[in-house]
Amino acid sequence: MIRKRIRHINRYRDIASALIRHGFGFIVQEIDVFHMLPLPVRMFQEPASVPKKSVAYRIRLVVQELGPTFVKLGQLASTRPDVFPEEMVRELEKLQDQVEPFEYEEVCSIIETELDMHMDEIFTRFSQTPLAAASIGQVHLAELSNGERVAVKVQRPDIEETIRTDFEILQNLALLAENRFEWARRYQVVKMIQEFGKSLLQELDYTIEARNTETIAKQFANDSNIYIPAVHWAYSTTRVMVMEYVDGIKVSHDAELVELGYNKKKIAQRFTRAMLHQIFIEGFFHADPHPGNIMVLPDERIAFIDFGMIGRLTPEMKQHLSSLIIALMRQSTDGIIKTVLRMGIVKQDVNTAQLRKDINILREKYYGVPLSEVSLGEAVNDLFDTANRHQIQIPVDLILVGKALLTMEGVAERLDPEISMVKLAEPFGRRLLKDKFHPRKIGETLWKDMMDYGELLVHFPKQLRELMNVVKNGHMRLEISVPELDVFLRKLDRISNRLSFSIVMLAFSIIMMGLIIGSSFTRQTTVLSNVPALEIGFTIAVLMFVWLLYSIFKSGRF
Repeated sequence: MIRKRIRHINRYRDIASALIRHGFGFIVQEIDVFHMLPLPVRMFQEPASVPKKSVAYRIRLVVQELGPTFVKLGQLASTRPDVFPEEMVRELEKLQDQVEPFEYEEVCSIIETELDMHMDEIFTRFSQTPLAAASIGQVHLAELSNGERVAVKVQRPDIEETIRTDFEILQNLALLAENRFEWARRYQVVKMIQEFGKSLLQELDYTIEARNTETIAKQFANDSNIYIPAVHWAYSTTRVMVMEYVDGIKVSHDAELVELGYNKKKIAQRFTRAMLHQIFIEGFFHADPHPGNIMVLPDERIAFIDFGMIGRLTPEMKQHLSSLIIALMRQSTDGIIKTVLRMGIVKQDVNTAQLRKDINILREKYYGVPLSEVSLGEAVNDLFDTANRHQIQIPVDLILVGKALLTMEGVAERLDPEISMVKLAEPFGRRLLKDKFHPRKIGETLWKDMMDYGELLVHFPKQLRELMNVVKNGHMRLEISVPELDVFLRKLDRISNRLSFSIVMLAFSIIMMGLIIGSSFTRQTTVLSNVPALEIGFTIAVLMFVWLLYSIFKSGRF
């Protein structure tokens, strides 16, 4: 416990120092936990160069300086353009796992401990220099006893302990930030850190990545144009994964592809269709299809590697996504609004009129633009940004779709600048809509609804008794909300004032007519004969009239 506390204090100091060094000293001063640290006053003096750099740039520097956990969280944050500003997302996308590889002796120790076998029993050859080194692990080229070349992924020593410590600190800082800053509460920083932390901790278990690899492989079992490397389960654990080595050309190596005579248009189409198939048909897709994870094999075959980041879509999400794409193609504002509202968690006070206005503005951005020039990923992300501005919470996996589509388009357009994403996506969207209205699907939906209604009827008496008890005990609150109530009351006030004005005018006219007529036809002498009743009545009526007019015009509601 003491060791853990000391480790936390040292890490808090590292975080505070990095924040102050890059111009975020106000955060350290505002959050109470840093006050317990012995930080010199001079540290709070921001460097002179700070104002010359953007906030997003400085945030990236802080993240890079704090190491693997923060780099991974920054990379995950770059997949959330619905939450973070565009400038920050662009900066976080530049984050790279710039880490030194760990020693070969440690690699051997981890493999032998995990597999309970000596290295010589597993491999006939093992490259001491890694092919790649990342924040969580590194990959080595090796050869099994049967002569097969494999890629061996080995987790860094003590990385799990480091990540869990950082995660605990981040949760604490997020909670303190929500208590201090309004923006932190608005963006639900605690929930965001929990979400990112969950994804990061899953990456520590290599068996999850291995299962993801096999699931994607089954999707393309009958498609010879797509290749997924096989996993060797006999030599794979939570910290070690051995899989078939893919000896191909990276999709980003344009000159090499041209030199070897590859058809880049065909590569672009196969890659795009494979991604769209994963998203729209399977609902289980590679969420990070950047050029480093895509290889080109002979005969323009496409190989996917590294399935650490995966997106999942429920059948309902797939239907929403297909409806959204069809609505985008038809430029139907109503269709887009309905789909967006069905996609996310909508607050009761959402301003649908303003949402419609914003979507119309967005629609005009793509109006008249040829489908071949429309960026599907950009259009989807623009919609999600609009939804976020109206505090409509879109599921994380749908956000991953938008990010994956943007990455996919970047890769495909580099291969074939004339490729049309919308045209390639249209058949998948139409297929989903066709499946939605298939008699079998409709029957399944009706049966599910009947079961739900039946369950509702079964539990209705119990729920009714609970409601009656609440009412009986006086614990029931009734809230009535009238949309645009203030506007309605102002209009009602104007109507009543105008009606009052009309009545006073009518009464004033009647009084004056009566006085005039009475004075003309009456010849009898009375006590009031010598009193100037007409003049006095006229004066009083005029004063009342002026006072009423003044009151109405002063209220501004005439």
